[in-house]
Amino acid sequence: MTKIALVTGASGGIGKAVCRRLAEDGFNVMVTDIAADTAKKLAADLPGSGHHGYALDVTDEIMVSDLMEEIETAHGAVSVVVSAAGILILDQNGQRRPIIDTSLEEWSTTQSVNSTGTFLLLRAFLRARSERKVNGARFIGFSSVAAQLGGYRSSSAYIASKSAVLGLIRAGAREGATLDVAVNAVAPGLIDAPMLRISLDPSDDAEISKSIPQGRIGTPEDVAGAVAFLAGPDSAYITGSVIDVNGGYRMQ
Repeated sequence: MTKIALVTGASGGIGKAVCRRLAEDGFNVMVTDIAADTAKKLAADLPGSGHHGYALDVTDEIMVSDLMEEIETAHGAVSVVVSAAGILILDQNGQRRPIIDTSLEEWSTTQSVNSTGTFLLLRAFLRARSERKVNGARFIGFSSVAAQLGGYRSSSAYIASKSAVLGLIRAGAREGATLDVAVNAVAPGLIDAPMLRISLDPSDDAEISKSIPQGRIGTPEDVAGAVAFLAGPDSAYITGSVIDVNGGYRMQ
């Protein structure tokens, strides 16, 4: 039986790679993005069939709840949720603002997408699985190496929001265990995706790569591989964990 995976933030570099990898692994992928047209086009371009695109604002409580219900009514129970939607706000020069210059608006917007959005998705998924059990259900959140190291380019708001995800994953894992829902996260490092490029010019890649033990910046496919593992049967006895996808960067 084909399993259903719901992925948020699908238009991002990592989100696209996750959708494609899950489609290649045989999932029917429910592609979501803030813009419906974008999501539908991405779904249509995935390999295989049974994929659908939907508009989703992860900060909208009602929209998250309604979409989960709509998908399950139309297509069946969701087995995997990947909470990949995220936002990083930097200044006009692509630099992090000091805390003393960070506005409440920047802080609140970042928290709403990165941490509250993850919470709303996890809550909706756990509610759905408490009503209708699915064997081997998975929730996969996105933290960041920035949360683990305090960040170098990331804003304080981003670092704090991704730190919140780490705690939420562990709380969710304890509650999800009784529902047969494994709750884990990935923590990407420097990944060649649009979010990195707002602060790092490709001409700096060679110098930056020297700080990474594996000697290169990561690819979205590197992250998608970790997500695919957590979504698959080989991760059945893993919950409350975070997989670092950073080429050894956090060992520095």
